[in-house]
Amino acid sequence: MKLAFREYGNGTPLIILHGLFGQSDNWTSLAKVLSEQGFRVFTVDLRNHGLSPHSEAWNYPVMADDLNEFILDHKLKDPVLLGHSMGGKVLLFFEYLYPGIGAKLIIADIAARVYPPHHQQVIKALMAVNFDEIASRKEAEAVMLNYISDFGTRQFLLKNIYWKESDRMDWRFNLKVISKEIETIGIEVPTFKSQTPTLVLRGEKSDYITGDDVVDFNVRFSNLKIDTIGGAGHWLHAEKPVEFSDAVLRFIKA
Repeated sequence: MKLAFREYGNGTPLIILHGLFGQSDNWTSLAKVLSEQGFRVFTVDLRNHGLSPHSEAWNYPVMADDLNEFILDHKLKDPVLLGHSMGGKVLLFFEYLYPGIGAKLIIADIAARVYPPHHQQVIKALMAVNFDEIASRKEAEAVMLNYISDFGTRQFLLKNIYWKESDRMDWRFNLKVISKEIETIGIEVPTFKSQTPTLVLRGEKSDYITGDDVVDFNVRFSNLKIDTIGGAGHWLHAEKPVEFSDAVLRFIKA
């Protein structure tokens, strides 16, 4: 699949993959910072997200295949790969299926283990927004407030609303397929061994990476560094952007 993307700067190629319900422009600020440090940065929309095509096939192996196709199409040699949450797990599957293509990996707040389904309330909120009756983000947010109390989460999701037609709004992501296949996003990455230099970044307040996950990362990666972003939760790049970008740059330039 040909993925939509945004490109910034020149130099060493660096690809950024967003998480579930995210899109490429969530990473614009970091991409601009990195592009000023000698990197050609690509922020990519994964399939069924952002401006990329929609498909009934949606799982980690096909998303890893999409990433490989993107690298080949753009003739990128030794790219640095960064992924947050679902995007980070895409990178773990990518390293399993296409070992050694990435020069360095940066996995942001996700592990290789199974995650039980935990997006049900978000799915309910999104499904409750009826665009036959709703014609503004404000109206959509009023519906979502019945399901999601956190303001930041609602705003993150609302960024995905666009005018599909002159008189009708819709979600950019493929809600039908995502809601049907949501449990596949929690599956475990098969066991593999990698020598690729890898940085795992976790939020101090996040529970996505446990002590057992750290042990598992050390089994999988022989060249591993783990950093914790103080005061950050799962959305560590948004909550602590300076600390996040500094950690990324230190690792890449080391």
